[in-house]
Amino acid sequence: MAATFCTEAELRANLQLGSLYSSSTVEEVCQAGENIIKSYLWYNSYNIIAQEVSTTTATLYTDKLHNLYIGDTIVVENCGSRYNGTKTITAVTEYSMTYTVSNGNAQVKHSVLPYGLATATTHIDYATVPEIRLATLMVCSEIWQARQAANGGALDPNFQPSPFKMGSTLVAKVRGLISNHLAPNGLIG
Repeated sequence: MAATFCTEAELRANLQLGSLYSSSTVEEVCQAGENIIKSYLWYNSYNIIAQEVSTTTATLYTDKLHNLYIGDTIVVENCGSRYNGTKTITAVTEYSMTYTVSNGNAQVKHSVLPYGLATATTHIDYATVPEIRLATLMVCSEIWQARQAANGGALDPNFQPSPFKMGSTLVAKVRGLISNHLAPNGLIG
């Protein structure tokens, strides 16, 4: 799926790339920038740490209290093909959610590693928020520059080439732009 926070056309125009590079190469950078920014934003999502299935229902267990209700729709990812997809919740506890499955073979509760993800409706489209779009464009530009320059284009304080520019300062440069939309659980530490 094409990146929406920073499109290929926007990155090409910003960096004056013209048609020198293939669409897939430029799109890859756009998607990487979007994924980086998305990881800091506040979504209505929950880590799935365990799961089980009976013949008619599947239950997912979260690592924190959730605010989901019976009838809510979630999108389940990275939990295996039996669990993944768009699901309607039929039962909840503080740390679990259950939905109907068909032709299920019973499976006892087991861990999900790496964690799966259940995402419910988020009432904001970040692709339309100017500061999110600008932050993503800035990150994409930095990624592009690091790909093209020797040693990632970074210099240390003595103006010597540094081996890595894509560190924590990458997001620090745009944190002010995205600060109103940062996920609260990412602000610890």
